[in-house]
Amino acid sequence: MKLHYADTFVLPLPEGHRFPMEKYARLRTRLAASGRFAAEDFRIPDAASDEQILRAHDAGYLERVCHGTLSRQETRQIGFPWSEAMVERSRRSAGATIAACAQALRDGVSVNLAGGTHHAHRDFGAGFCVFNDAAIAARHCQAALGLGQIAIVDCDVHQGDGTASILADDPSVFTFSMHGAHNYPFDKQRSDLDVELDDGTGDDAYLAALTWALDQVFERCVPELVIYLAGADPYEGDRLGRLSLTIGGLRARDRTVLGRCADEGIPVAVAMAGGYGRDIGHTVEIHANTVLAAAEFAR
Repeated sequence: MKLHYADTFVLPLPEGHRFPMEKYARLRTRLAASGRFAAEDFRIPDAASDEQILRAHDAGYLERVCHGTLSRQETRQIGFPWSEAMVERSRRSAGATIAACAQALRDGVSVNLAGGTHHAHRDFGAGFCVFNDAAIAARHCQAALGLGQIAIVDCDVHQGDGTASILADDPSVFTFSMHGAHNYPFDKQRSDLDVELDDGTGDDAYLAALTWALDQVFERCVPELVIYLAGADPYEGDRLGRLSLTIGGLRARDRTVLGRCADEGIPVAVAMAGGYGRDIGHTVEIHANTVLAAAEFAR
């Protein structure tokens, strides 16, 4: 199984900044040491092109991002300062999901070791998200690879509001988000299917809701590809999560999603999405478990 990563494109952040960039490099190191992957399984993606990004984003917004002319409010809403490295990393992260989608069509499963930037809307970024990699990749696969319907299965603890907004009037991409009802973003959008969970929801209730929701997804659409956002932030030890899943519960979540897609014969591209554990080692473990589970379903 091929793993696409952009952690070598370092995004400089002010000291003490909350965005956990370190987790991506630590995840790749952990997977490389697992013995499960060869060196050639790790691939640096091409940067997403303007043409690819503009299938999901406004031209004026792309220009402001690339030329560093975002307003102070736009920069504050994204959550980290503008730099050329920020632009390059954002392009590469979207490119990694595009690459994972193309690889999944060949191998059944492929993974972006970052991505899941689902708070980016068509004409603005938010919540540490600049470009919406899932929306960009879905539209690219349809335009360039000839795919029909695609489903985005978003299991980050925060609603995929940007994804829902960008794809609101597009029946060819089914958007499903399962998230905390009382968590960010507080102005939620309407996905094709939203499942909202109360604070403190644990393993059993979460997995029951997920099983029901996946039944709904596959009753309501027939996707040729699933893009799965496997956030680590439903974890009970996450600083921003407010749910109470254990590491074992999150492992069961991944196997539920990946197993159901395998049963349906649908390839899956996986993105890591959020994870803000009080112990970064737990976040890295959860993401690594997702990747190792995905490898079991690769052809």
